[in-house]
Amino acid sequence: MFAKTGMELLEICEKHNISLSEYAIRYEVEEKGLSRDEVIEKMRKNLSVMISAANEAMEKEVYSVSGLIGGDAFRIHNYARRGKTLTGDVTNMAMAMALSSSEVNASMGKIVACPTAGSCGILPAVILSAGEKLGLDEEGLINGLFAGAAVGMIIGLNATLAGAEGGCQAECGSASAMGAAAVVEMMGGTPEMSLDAAAIVIKNVLGLVCDPVAGLVEIPCAKRNAQGAITALCMADMIMAGVASKIPFDDTVSAMYKVGKSLPESLRETALGGIAVTKTGLKLKEQVFGKK
Repeated sequence: MFAKTGMELLEICEKHNISLSEYAIRYEVEEKGLSRDEVIEKMRKNLSVMISAANEAMEKEVYSVSGLIGGDAFRIHNYARRGKTLTGDVTNMAMAMALSSSEVNASMGKIVACPTAGSCGILPAVILSAGEKLGLDEEGLINGLFAGAAVGMIIGLNATLAGAEGGCQAECGSASAMGAAAVVEMMGGTPEMSLDAAAIVIKNVLGLVCDPVAGLVEIPCAKRNAQGAITALCMADMIMAGVASKIPFDDTVSAMYKVGKSLPESLRETALGGIAVTKTGLKLKEQVFGKK
């Protein structure tokens, strides 16, 4: 039971009448030779680390080793607690948690690189903020992570998850797509609806470049994590409202891969293009490393 494409994934889920999360669990059992309990326990440990990273920088100001970023998760969390946000508690908490994981990562703290370290804040923020809103227990959160994993595996097989190969669309874009698919399942949607959510996310981030200031996973990476989390939540709502993707998931993954390969080297994690080489970007580089 192994799906190489989104279409095959949907066929398997339909044939066995299972969810995306159940597919991912069964795949791990077969592929790794583990028991079902062992597979779920491994994901539970991942969830525990995610919860810690998503909360740490909301509760206290955490700054990166370079000093370029920090304190933003704490600021947004306090702002949300005042109850005067424009977009509501869920979106603001999601942004705060996404930034928290990114800040913890940049401070050399412990995170789960899912699907990458640079996009580590998106999936936890989406799963945790949606889970709280929906009143889900730990099992519901874990199933959400497995649903996201099912989508991530397909992207990894047919495109790339690396910014150095496909730009930030491959990192934050993939993470956001995984999150959107996960939340749709958490809200009671079908596997097809989950893939539609992922497809719409990918369409919306095509061409997103990877241009880290000073070559560090900090600017603009952290704020792209916040944006990716919000995109995932909004696209899940769009799908649950009855909107479908006109372009199939597999086509969007293929397009993302081709677009990524078309990006010049300067826009694929080399810090040789984009905001990394703006006047301010170069000044920040000098601030970290000194003039060369």
